[in-house]
Amino acid sequence: MTTFVNWLHDSTPGLFLLCAVAIAVLLFLIIKIKLEPFIALLISAMFLALAAGVSVTDLVGTALKSDESLLETGFGGILGHIAPIIGLGTVLGAILEKTGGADVLTQRLLRLFGPRGAPVAMGVAGVVFGIPVFFDVGIFVLAPLVYVAAKRGGRSLVLYALPLLSGLSMTHAFLPPHPGPTAVAGLLGVSLGWLIIMGFACGIPAFIVSGIAWPMWIAPRVPVSVPADFLVGTAGENGNANGSTTGNADGDGDGKATGDGNAKAVGDGNGTASGPPPVGLGLVGLVIAIPLLLILGATFGTVTLPENSDVLQVLTFLGNPTVALTIAVLLAFYLLGVRRGMTVAEFGELSAASLRPIGMIILVIGAGAFFGKVISATGIGDALADSLSSAGLPIIVLAYVISCGLRIAQGSATVAIVTTGGIISPLLADGGFSQAQLALLAIAISAGSIILSHVNDGGFWIVAKYFNMTVKQTLLTWTVLETILSVVGFAAAALLWLVV
Repeated sequence: MTTFVNWLHDSTPGLFLLCAVAIAVLLFLIIKIKLEPFIALLISAMFLALAAGVSVTDLVGTALKSDESLLETGFGGILGHIAPIIGLGTVLGAILEKTGGADVLTQRLLRLFGPRGAPVAMGVAGVVFGIPVFFDVGIFVLAPLVYVAAKRGGRSLVLYALPLLSGLSMTHAFLPPHPGPTAVAGLLGVSLGWLIIMGFACGIPAFIVSGIAWPMWIAPRVPVSVPADFLVGTAGENGNANGSTTGNADGDGDGKATGDGNAKAVGDGNGTASGPPPVGLGLVGLVIAIPLLLILGATFGTVTLPENSDVLQVLTFLGNPTVALTIAVLLAFYLLGVRRGMTVAEFGELSAASLRPIGMIILVIGAGAFFGKVISATGIGDALADSLSSAGLPIIVLAYVISCGLRIAQGSATVAIVTTGGIISPLLADGGFSQAQLALLAIAISAGSIILSHVNDGGFWIVAKYFNMTVKQTLLTWTVLETILSVVGFAAAALLWLVV
């Protein structure tokens, strides 16, 4: 027995076996027992640590001191970085949603592209509005406008829905301040500025293939009509379109949407709408662009300016993601809220309501980081690095394959990202990777986390219900879209990996 235990603790095959068993326990708890991913990750990480011989003191500390334990450093190391970013990003998206920024943006794009270009307009709306809002919230807000466009165009609802879904999914998977990319950036130690650059570089080609080319081909083969009960009156052709906006802010399968499932576009038919006038398109664009520009300014400043430069200090401060998003939230509150009659009390209520759904997301990310700490402490990370070196398998391929496997098995993109990030991060300690390469690794992990969305993914059912599709039709359209988005995004990252 002692010999077997020593083999488990000290040999590469033994460590790999322990890691495989821990992941199997994780998947069993999530898929079969239906345990919350946060709790399942905690149980799996503690099982792995104890089975691999990590002492209780190292794992959880003592009754008097625990701040250096794997549990606290695992959670604290990541949450201190990502919690304010996700929280502020959520509030920013809620302000844009509440003040009608999505309607203004989409209606302007529809006028710009015209009836024939309406599918492209919906895709661009998904990309732009998807930057500050969560995937499912974007569906709840913009679905009524998709119904209107499909009714006017007289073609399959699939042609208009898929571009929107591709844009929303691309930004949710590849760009901060969304939870997945923000979490993996923290786990891998990559600058959000570099993640934004590589996210757009890999995400835009993936969006074009999955959100423009794919819908054009599949829509004639999957006819889906807009049911009459999805449209009320004149379907908002002359009035404001407003859909249900209540739901879990994750949108990746970690929970269930609590919207009514039949968002309706409601207009008064006379071109009038109650409430304050629509917000200006320029203000919406400014609010979305400000945090991205500030973060990118700090990134480029770090590369081009002297280290002791006063300008660099200013750029670094303003470009810190928490500072940049705070500025954007305050600007949005004033420009889109206060100037249109929103009070501080209303802003407080909106912020509180928008922040409630993200608690579980943050806990899942923290538990995933703890899982990664355990992998590093047990020596599994070093063993995996040695095996990779011997086999000649590129780390970017390994990251993608692991993420794909976890996503397909249990459905949650967030769990796939944080678990894969925890496995991969110990391999980077002595690799000498540049920020650009770390950003591409993050994109590869994120790309794997969205592949093959099917019945174990909450997002699958949101798409099916909101766009009037059967399970078979959703598999033919949405599932393939997500797979194309994943494969093309990874292919772009792999090609860039060869040159950076």
